[in-house]
Amino acid sequence: MKKISSRRLTVLAGVALLALVSGCGTSSGGGSSTSSKGFTAPDLPMKKSIGAMEGQVNILAWPGYAEDGSNDPKVDWVTPFEKDTGCQANVKYFNTSDEAVKLMQTGQYDVVSASGDASLRLIASGDAAPVNTALLKNYGDIESFLKNRDWNSVDGQMYGVPHGWGANLLAYNTKVVKPAPTSWGAVFGDASKYDGKVTAYDSPIYIADAALYLMKHQPDLGIKNPYALDQDQLQAAVDLLKEQRKSVSEYWSDYLTEVQAFTTGDSVIGTAWQYNALTAAAEGAPIKTVFPEETATGWSDTWMINPNSPHSNCGYAWMDYITSPQAQAQVAEYFGEAPANTKACALTSDKTFCDQYHAQDKAYSDKIWYWTTPISQCLDGRTDVRCTDYGDWTTAWTEIKG
Repeated sequence: MKKISSRRLTVLAGVALLALVSGCGTSSGGGSSTSSKGFTAPDLPMKKSIGAMEGQVNILAWPGYAEDGSNDPKVDWVTPFEKDTGCQANVKYFNTSDEAVKLMQTGQYDVVSASGDASLRLIASGDAAPVNTALLKNYGDIESFLKNRDWNSVDGQMYGVPHGWGANLLAYNTKVVKPAPTSWGAVFGDASKYDGKVTAYDSPIYIADAALYLMKHQPDLGIKNPYALDQDQLQAAVDLLKEQRKSVSEYWSDYLTEVQAFTTGDSVIGTAWQYNALTAAAEGAPIKTVFPEETATGWSDTWMINPNSPHSNCGYAWMDYITSPQAQAQVAEYFGEAPANTKACALTSDKTFCDQYHAQDKAYSDKIWYWTTPISQCLDGRTDVRCTDYGDWTTAWTEIKG
C-alpha cells in the first residue's frame, strides 16, 4: 500500500451540520417523513433506472477499499470493474470520516465509502441521495442485519449499500503487555502502566469508546448508548479521556502512523483496526488483538452516492460491483473485515476467513456499537433531555487533546 500523507483532523462546520442532523428538510425521495429518532432527511430524488455508462466515476474510499494493482499487482479489483463497465475509476483515499465528509461536500466525487460517523452528516447536508436498491442485483445477498440501520437509512429508506464491517479492537505488544489484556481498562484505568506508549484514534467519535467503558464500569452514569450522551455523561467521558491523555504517545488517523508506532515500539497498546495489526505483524511487530469484555465500537461502512453525480450510472455500477461476491471476497480478505455479501465467503483464499471475522454471525455483530453520528435527539430514546451532538463532541475533543 502506498503511504498516504498524514493529515490533521478536519474540524467541520459541526454546528451547522448538526443543526441539519437535528431536523430539517423533508423526505427521502418522495413525501414528508420524520424518523422515530427525530431525524428528517432532505427531499432528494431517487434514481429510477440505469442508463448508459458515462465513462468514469470519482470514488472516495478508505485505504484498501479500491485497489487497482498500483500498490501490489496481485491486489486489483478496480481494473476488472473498468473493463466490465467502461467506467474509469478515479480513486482518492481519505484517512478520517471528517475528511470524507469535507471532500464529499465539494461535489467532486460520485460515491464514498462512508462509516456511520459520516453517513448521517452526509444525508442531513444533502450530499447523499436515497438509493434505489432494486437497481442493484447484489443487494439481496447482503446480510439483513446490516440493512435499515440508524447509520445508513431513514424510515426504512436506504441511503447506500452496506460494504464491510468490523470492530475497533484492542491491540497490544505481546512482549511488553503481560498478561494479555481482556478489558478496555488497559487503556483507561490502567493506562499509566504503559505511560507514553498508549495510542488512540484521532477523532471526536473516539469519545464513544470512553463512554462504552463507562457504561460498563460506572452504571450510575446511566449511559445506555455510547452515542447518546447528555452533558453530564459527555463530561464524564471527557474527564476519562483527559486522564488517558497523560499516557498517550500519539493519536492516529493515518493507519500507517499506528503501524509504524507498533513496529518501532513507540506504542505498545491501544485501539486498532484489524488491518493495522495485520500490517504491523507483517512488518515484524509482536502484535495481537482482542475483542474486550466490554464489547467494542466498530464500523459498518456504506457506499453512498452524490445526489448531483454527473456519473450516477457508473456510480451505481460501482456500488453494485464492489458488493458482488468476488469483489467482496478480495476487499474483505485484503482489508481485514467481514464482507457484507456473505456469498463472498466461498471465494476467499482462506476458507476459514469468514468464521474468523464472524461474517454471518448476527450475535457477534449485535455486540458491536457501530459508529453513529451523535445528534441532539437522544439515540437511546430519552425525550426528557437534550443529548450532545457531533458539534459538542468536536469541541470536547479539542479540549481533550489540549
